[in-house]
Amino acid sequence: MKDMVVLSGTRSTGSLHLGNYFGAVENWVNLQKEYNCYFFIADWHSLTTGYENTENYVHNINEVVMDLYASGLDPQKCNIFLQSKIQNHAELHLLLSMITPLSWLERCPTYKDQLSQLSEKDIRTYGFLGYPCLMASDILIYRADAVPVGEDQLPHLEITREIARRFNFMYQEVFPEPKALLTKAKVLPGLDGRKMSKSYDNTILLKDENEVLRTKIMSMITDPARIKKTDPGHPEICSVYAFHKVFNEAEAPSICESCKKGEIGCVACKKNLYGKVSEFLRPIQERRKFIEAKPSLIREILEKGNANAKIKTDNTMNMVRKAMKINWE
Repeated sequence: MKDMVVLSGTRSTGSLHLGNYFGAVENWVNLQKEYNCYFFIADWHSLTTGYENTENYVHNINEVVMDLYASGLDPQKCNIFLQSKIQNHAELHLLLSMITPLSWLERCPTYKDQLSQLSEKDIRTYGFLGYPCLMASDILIYRADAVPVGEDQLPHLEITREIARRFNFMYQEVFPEPKALLTKAKVLPGLDGRKMSKSYDNTILLKDENEVLRTKIMSMITDPARIKKTDPGHPEICSVYAFHKVFNEAEAPSICESCKKGEIGCVACKKNLYGKVSEFLRPIQERRKFIEAKPSLIREILEKGNANAKIKTDNTMNMVRKAMKINWE
């Protein structure tokens, strides 16, 4: 199925965390074995909410590349590239913005949610409102057959499909309607029980080594009703137990029972978890140290991916201009 194109990306907001890994990257590592994959660092997308502070812009891009490589993405098996180096994304975004109804953008659930969640930021901008149109351009310019998404991301993909249908109807059949590659990702809460997010400062980064990792895990919020070790616990509301179900599947059932019976304390439970998470991260961190010691490899990976992405998108833009009859020569 290597002729089937799969496209996905991640924003360049800095080092990846465990939520990013289990929410997307783990699946990408498997997809690269079967499909013609294009995985991009969405640096323009990072500006939609972080346009005021660009001091770490380049540093954050490098951090993401190192984490993707460390997690198992192989530049010999997939294309890893930088969104802003493929100018065709911007041209297609401009053209698609001309035909995308404003109401489609305003009804996007993410738009309303983010306005509420990021109320301390001034994101009532044209760029943030047009985020779904840029996302559609990112996907359609590769004429992607499929996009790996979770169920909560289906509305985003549907806007892309609607824009593709509108373009094909108005001009000419250029874009396939990308299908959803539904993934059942493992869900990890943040250290405080909320969604793991850098905005909440509750993440475990893939690069967090022993002392940092231990401190973070020992600070995790557990069952607030459990004061003493002998008090019966409620593992279903405990972040530590949620982690055990991912990193310690074999012991998780017995940990659950021991917690409910008050036979295991939270400190012992966290220490056990620390060992499991540390063991899981070790090979990722070893690969990260390898690429950290060879910064030229970051450039090599991106330049190879950028070159392949440019070839693919040049072809698409020729088709788009021809369909719209705007290719003046």
